[in-house]
Amino acid sequence: MPHTHEFRQVDVFATGPLTGNPVAVVHDADDLDDAQMAAFARWTNLSETTFLLRPTTPDADYRLRIWTPGGELPFAGHPTLGTAHAWLEAGGTPRSAERVVQECGVGLVTVRRDTEDGTSRLAFAAPPLRRSGAVGPEDLAHIARGLRVSVADIEDAAWVDNGPGWVAARLRDAAAVLAVEPDLGAFGGLKIGVVGTYAPGESDAAVEVRAFVPDIGVAEDPVTGSLNAGLGQWLAGGLLPASYVASQGTALGRRGRVHVRLDADGAVWVGGAAVTTVAGTVAL
Repeated sequence: MPHTHEFRQVDVFATGPLTGNPVAVVHDADDLDDAQMAAFARWTNLSETTFLLRPTTPDADYRLRIWTPGGELPFAGHPTLGTAHAWLEAGGTPRSAERVVQECGVGLVTVRRDTEDGTSRLAFAAPPLRRSGAVGPEDLAHIARGLRVSVADIEDAAWVDNGPGWVAARLRDAAAVLAVEPDLGAFGGLKIGVVGTYAPGESDAAVEVRAFVPDIGVAEDPVTGSLNAGLGQWLAGGLLPASYVASQGTALGRRGRVHVRLDADGAVWVGGAAVTTVAGTVAL
């Protein structure tokens, strides 16, 4: 017989109703097996669906499993913020008054309340990169084919993989990012993030970001915390200021805003709004 679970769908990195990236959150999911989780993730057909479980370590407040329509991820950013919001809203009490500690596939991830410009947001600490550094000529040519641009159009590229497998390409400017019409069949398993800067005064954001992940059943992810975390570790305090705002989702009719900040200790924090849009129960 199906069991009833508390359920929330949270809009993350939104700037108004239905402008961010939704994540489906199933509470108290310890009774569900992999097949049930995978089936529900396919059914929601969102970029990610998450399942809250009891932690396996006393250092964590909860354990999280993150599924896409195509399989499980060890880490993802907007599900981290959306699930932390849902857990707190459902009455979760963190061990620390100042932070929530999430256990997931990459280990422990800290989430804190970040206040900037008088606005309070949840923010997660970017996990260490599993792969970083320059992109070789063969992969660079592969990225260019997938994005349908020339290699010369790519100003720079780097691996920024914190779990999902991201590789990032920096184009001339935000307009070039928005003009990309990818050949998703040419990605060959790559998860490609694209970033380009806005001119001063052109936008309330410093950069435009897009994320293409066809191998997990998501052609373009609307707003992506893990990619923006990797981009922050790559560009914040260098090409970009130590604190900046990224715009994402424009090409999909969304208006996501991701707040990235490089602290003095070298930690990169990625924050944004999280608002519950749907609340109820689900029978699984």
